[in-house]
Amino acid sequence: MTIRNRSKPRYNSIRLPGFDYARPGAYFVTICAVNKIHLFGDVVDGKVQLNKFGEIARECWLAIPDHCQYVELDEYIVMPNHIHAIIIFTEKAKGTACRAPTIEKFGKPVKQSLPTIIRSFKSVATRRINSFQGLNGNKIWQRSFHDHVVCNAHDLTDIRQYMETNPLRWEMDKENSSARAKSSGSS
Repeated sequence: MTIRNRSKPRYNSIRLPGFDYARPGAYFVTICAVNKIHLFGDVVDGKVQLNKFGEIARECWLAIPDHCQYVELDEYIVMPNHIHAIIIFTEKAKGTACRAPTIEKFGKPVKQSLPTIIRSFKSVATRRINSFQGLNGNKIWQRSFHDHVVCNAHDLTDIRQYMETNPLRWEMDKENSSARAKSSGSS
């Protein structure tokens, strides 16, 4: 029998049980800043204007294929407090350099998978942002990430359109703290 340390919170995985996140296919991911604070820039007149942290996050995202040869990046957008992206696995990975372990259910690391790539991305971006600030150990990202397995070409088209129009909807977005402040001040 396993005894769990009750002082540590228990986190349930939000990944699909039994799904192979290293198999070829397209995945839509959303990665949020810690507490969904606006770390990466702002949206002005329906266009994203990245700050230095947003530029670092973008650069780190675009560098993924340099380290993971079996991965292609599709559309992506860095928003003030999150990133949306489509990542495509072109083939099952075999012995590539992208090997930072991700702890899945029962503590078993799953190498060369979507969670591994996202974890590596977050780690590199955090290090670069913290070094830019002259700090060490600041949390940049919310725990985990949201994913959606892209089912077909129609699904892919809808997701791309959603990302393209995301900045236009920013003023009404419930995750936009500026929009929430405006709406609560007007009531």
